[in-house]
Amino acid sequence: MGIILLIVVLIAFTVVQLYFILGQRNIETYPYVVKRKYKLFEIRTYATTLFTSVKLSTKGYKNSSSKGFSILAGYIFGNNERNEKIAMTSPVSMSLGDSTTMMFMVPKKFNKDMLPKPNQSGIEFKEEASKTVAAIRFDGWASDTKIEKYQQQLKAALDAAGIKYSNQFYFWGYNAPFEVFNRKNEVIVELQ
Repeated sequence: MGIILLIVVLIAFTVVQLYFILGQRNIETYPYVVKRKYKLFEIRTYATTLFTSVKLSTKGYKNSSSKGFSILAGYIFGNNERNEKIAMTSPVSMSLGDSTTMMFMVPKKFNKDMLPKPNQSGIEFKEEASKTVAAIRFDGWASDTKIEKYQQQLKAALDAAGIKYSNQFYFWGYNAPFEVFNRKNEVIVELQ
């Protein structure tokens, strides 16, 4: 009986992972153009884009990710004045600093006036201006330690290349919380 239960659990786990992997193909992502590739990072440009955001009093990935994600996911899953569901997008962005702002990109088919009003206070709509950034990628599960490690690697690589950057770094996560395989994460910083 134990072996049958284990087989059922493994099959269910595999089906869920395949669902997430195949589902990623249908998720709208923040479009960019790669301007230049370096050994450890790349330079990209992003167009002006609308985001849904929430500012949290906590800082760091561990202390902020679940709370921020729950608030914003609640909004797009229908916790708004019209009980309207809005498609998930990728990546989820988190500012790295004294406080944390988490942001979800608004699907391109919406403009600010079309979006339903949030039921929860603290959710804002924020238009991010076009920008040029440096991005470093890492795989696996994100943590404060990993994010800090790649932030320092990105700083060192930019300094070595003589590229000027702002002091505001972001963590971008591309996967659903329960997705185990093919996890993609990035640390990015806007260039001056």
